[in-house]
Amino acid sequence: METEDILNMNESIRSVILDWHRYVDGERNVSSSRVDVINFLKGFGRFFYMVNPAETTFETVEEVPNYFAESWPYFLMFIILENIVLWLQKRPTIRFNDGISSLSHGLAHECSKIVFRAVESYCYISIYNRFRLVDLSWDNRMTWYLAALSMDFFYYWGHRASHEVHILWAQHQVHHSSEDFNTTVGLRQSVLQGFSFIFYLPMALVIPPSLFITHQHFNLLYQFWVHTEAVETLGPLEYIFNTPQHHRVHHGSNIWCLDTNYGGVLIIWDRIFGTFASDKKDEQIIYGLVVNRPFFDPLKKQTLYTNFVIRKFKDMDNWKLKLCALFFGPSWLPGGPRLGLEKEKFKVVPREKYDVKIPQWCNLYILVHFCVILYGYHKIMSLYQELSALFILVSVILIFTTLTSIGMLFDNHPYACSLEVVRCLSLVLAIQKVQFLTFDENFLLFMEVLFSLSGVFWFLKTVNVLQLVPYEKQEKVA
Repeated sequence: METEDILNMNESIRSVILDWHRYVDGERNVSSSRVDVINFLKGFGRFFYMVNPAETTFETVEEVPNYFAESWPYFLMFIILENIVLWLQKRPTIRFNDGISSLSHGLAHECSKIVFRAVESYCYISIYNRFRLVDLSWDNRMTWYLAALSMDFFYYWGHRASHEVHILWAQHQVHHSSEDFNTTVGLRQSVLQGFSFIFYLPMALVIPPSLFITHQHFNLLYQFWVHTEAVETLGPLEYIFNTPQHHRVHHGSNIWCLDTNYGGVLIIWDRIFGTFASDKKDEQIIYGLVVNRPFFDPLKKQTLYTNFVIRKFKDMDNWKLKLCALFFGPSWLPGGPRLGLEKEKFKVVPREKYDVKIPQWCNLYILVHFCVILYGYHKIMSLYQELSALFILVSVILIFTTLTSIGMLFDNHPYACSLEVVRCLSLVLAIQKVQFLTFDENFLLFMEVLFSLSGVFWFLKTVNVLQLVPYEKQEKVA
């Protein structure tokens, strides 16, 4: 590279930095293209908690942007970037079926937030208004930092409880159910995980509600990118922050990985409270659940373990043991300690990954329908306050049906074709009977044609009792 090119590059970087400062200071003499670059960098920085407190401090909850929902383009960017890095490293890239499955759980979780966010806000604001101990200024920078630290502290305990309390683990296990470890797993969550907001309610005694909501977004965004094998180590930062290396251990089903490294942004909580575990370079980390029941159907994945907890509860002889079955650890057995005996814990060894092979055209079909439903979700959620509760409920049901159908197609389930017929025809009916004022007419026409043709195709498959591939020829890959 010539010296003149380097000088020109430095001048361009300097110009963007100066524009950033002008923009932050409120000046408007910055070109729209530069503003777009600055906004992109700000959105990217949120994933690393690199934000300006002055720009992310709000007086009321209503003013707080939905940073998490706005970050979906960045999620996809990180996923693509991770795949490129893994490919360059000559390591396995994200499996399509497992990746879409993780994104499906993430989308289902986002839908559940419609209910849980309302309950969470009501409870937090009520406690803050009635019982707060101090009046901290919402626009004070020290309050902002205290809120960030408090959020991560209570996240640690909520996360730890999700592993050590059986009924909570029944929900959180969804996040750990993937046999892979990549950025898509960062979005894999339970639809009932929203109940964890109860662990943050002590913050309401001190922290203003708007700051609580703001840092809840940032804390979750940070945790997304630590789900990767593409980054080996972050050097000295490993002593203070939660990193991909620490979180890989947390997701391991090896005995030495269990119940460790609960931190969200900071790993210091684990070091302080005795739950820290460092990586063992001489032992392969095995991902997934200790007792693995692999399949891609998200509805089944969300409910299966809860049914197991209920059965364990019913099998106990008295109420004391029944309560222990709910509130002690997943490995607990009668007569044992709260988290179970170490010698009774199942030792996981390297195992084959569940991977049903389906035709490439079906993978393409799934990708198209997933993208359409993802776009529809974001379009609806961007205006959900203006929409009726019935409209949102029907939309959420159709989204859940789509995600379940996709999972069943990945599993090559014998009823997948039938469900896909019902789903597609239901969506056609909804498009024809419901006024989608927020959607472009051409897009609605595209969806109507897409779902009509899809419904007819799967109906023909159903009539002929054809599967994508013979069910007994499912394959597994290492």
